[in-house]
Amino acid sequence: MKVFLAGVGCVGKSSTGAQLAKLLGCAFFDLDDEIEAYFQVPVERLQDRYKTGVAYRKEASKALAHVISREAERDWVIALTPNGLKDHYWKVVETAKATVLVMLDRPENILARITFYDEDSQPLEMTLTDEEKSAYLQQITRDIKHHRRTNLRAHQRVDISGLGINAAALKLRDVLLTHTNVQMAAR
Repeated sequence: MKVFLAGVGCVGKSSTGAQLAKLLGCAFFDLDDEIEAYFQVPVERLQDRYKTGVAYRKEASKALAHVISREAERDWVIALTPNGLKDHYWKVVETAKATVLVMLDRPENILARITFYDEDSQPLEMTLTDEEKSAYLQQITRDIKHHRRTNLRAHQRVDISGLGINAAALKLRDVLLTHTNVQMAAR
């Protein structure tokens, strides 16, 4: 089974995706990690090379295409970037013949999972003030609205609100199995 996980930043694509891959007995790839390995530079520094997000995604989509071509014969779960269902990424995703799931959660839960990184992709220890928390909640809400249209490209949207990593992975697995059975029955 080949699966793409999409969703806004910090919704849990990487941690839940890794657990889902274990449940499915397949390989797991985090696209940010694959981009860094492919270009041998941290994502933040690579993004700084491009004037627009579209230009960055055009270049970064090469790493996604590389993973898919390299892993063509295996089953896998790939955690996409928050823009993983947009423009150049989407062109690659469409060709992969995989199931696309979007993970959804409430802004408050997403905020609780945020990890901050420096420009070398090293995690930072940060404690947010109430004012900063409010600003981040507003930004997360805007991100959710911003990605609403591209999320419609997914085969399924799965609400994982209030679920831990294991429970979310089990829910995704159940959705995948149901989706696969429906597809097979339609043939």
